[in-house]
Amino acid sequence: MSLARFFLSLVAGMWLLAVPVAHASGPVVLTVEGNIEGNAPRDFTVADLEAMGVTKVTTSTPWHDKVVTFEGVLLSDLLDKVGGKGETIEGVALNNFYTEIPVSDATSYGVLLAFKADGSYLGVRDKGPLFVIYPFDRFPELRNELYYSRSIWQLRRIKLK
Repeated sequence: MSLARFFLSLVAGMWLLAVPVAHASGPVVLTVEGNIEGNAPRDFTVADLEAMGVTKVTTSTPWHDKVVTFEGVLLSDLLDKVGGKGETIEGVALNNFYTEIPVSDATSYGVLLAFKADGSYLGVRDKGPLFVIYPFDRFPELRNELYYSRSIWQLRRIKLK
């Protein structure tokens, strides 16, 4: 093998190592880390989340002019899937916005990780690809700034503590 060919192979191999790995079912939209089974971060695509079972929540929000039907996976189901333990979920958005969600909210209120609104997948411009939705109409006590601040949109990472 010539030196030029060797160098080209080396550069190509290094480039392949630098490319982020995507699942066959689409790009990774969520990474779950922290106090989870195996302690290694877990990546999920929208297809991975859909395969866990889709739940619908119809509610009004402060960010929409009408009642919206959201579809997604229950946060409690995701926590079960990863063997999550802890009391707090740190949520981080694409723009590095940060919020804390008590794990108890997931079970008490049926918090949804929504990837669809009114039948359409959420894009970044629509507060997606993942939007934490509380059922505000079902539990009127949630209609306040504390719970609105936990409804993080463009969610990208969660860490269990």
